Amino acid sequence: MTTVINASAPSLAADPVAIKRLGNAFCEAKLLLTATELGLFTTLDAGPATAEQVRAQLGLAGRGVRDFLDGLVALGLLDRVGDSYANGSAASEFLVRGKESYAGGFIERANRMLYPAWGKLTEALRTGAPQTQPHGEVLADPAKLSSYLGMMDSVNGLLVGDLLTLFPWSERATVADIGGARGNVAGLLASANPQLRGTVFDLPAIAVAARDHLAALGVSDRITFRPGDFFADDLPSADVLILGHVLHNWSPGQRQELVDKCYAALPSGGALLIYDAMLDDERQDLSQLLVSINMLLVTEGGSEYPVGECRDYLRKAGFARAVAHSLGANNTLVIGYK
Repeated sequence: MTTVINASAPSLAADPVAIKRLGNAFCEAKLLLTATELGLFTTLDAGPATAEQVRAQLGLAGRGVRDFLDGLVALGLLDRVGDSYANGSAASEFLVRGKESYAGGFIERANRMLYPAWGKLTEALRTGAPQTQPHGEVLADPAKLSSYLGMMDSVNGLLVGDLLTLFPWSERATVADIGGARGNVAGLLASANPQLRGTVFDLPAIAVAARDHLAALGVSDRITFRPGDFFADDLPSADVLILGHVLHNWSPGQRQELVDKCYAALPSGGALLIYDAMLDDERQDLSQLLVSINMLLVTEGGSEYPVGECRDYLRKAGFARAVAHSLGANNTLVIGYK
């Protein structure tokens, strides 16, 4: 008997208005993307402003500004009192540049890279090829590299609270974040655990940014950056290794290769922490599926993968057991124990 997924959900085909709304959903997203690009929420952090004041401060032409602002009000990102506009609570907390809680790094990347790439989804499906600038070119451009690393920080920083709760860090002395960008996760973990020492392992192009960031976090005496290529070079050894938002960038065979290398680098009793927006078994979670399609658009062979597949990588590598936890809003953490 065939199982029909979402049989009880309302059928969009029965509601042409809903279909039209779905077809225009990119318009709502672009309001947020453009507001972040313009620095609107950062500007309004200084206080409410009229449409004319916003126009002048952001250097806009004038036409469409009020509709633009009212659209953001309708989305719940801005509040309007009389003729003035102010940040809503979510925008105030997460979309003001310079705040520790700033989550706009991902929004900025989405606007710059993902929004154009999704416009080429048809081509990606027909060719199987990524639709964005090669990663090597991003690493070679200082401005793009800085933006990319800021995006990584804004995404992984939201997960550190759960990582601190879900794993007994106080029982471990060393950690190595494999593909850890400029060390935001390792640095924050070390900040909360004074006994932790370790390594961030990533490509040489990130070295200067990583050392600066670890120094800013106040952990450069305990967490160091080691340049390398995790396919070509030996991995650093530590009590705990992390593969965070790494495996989904690669093909299944390459994922297994990385997990095997992590197993070899761990001592007996060591642990490997893997996290990604892993797919649910029924493949119904839209947010995870969209992340997987992102991987089609930005990588040569990546995709999201089910938790069961991750467990298989660990089992084949030789790990004795694996435990899975929900992590953040739509990530899954799988811990393999050697």
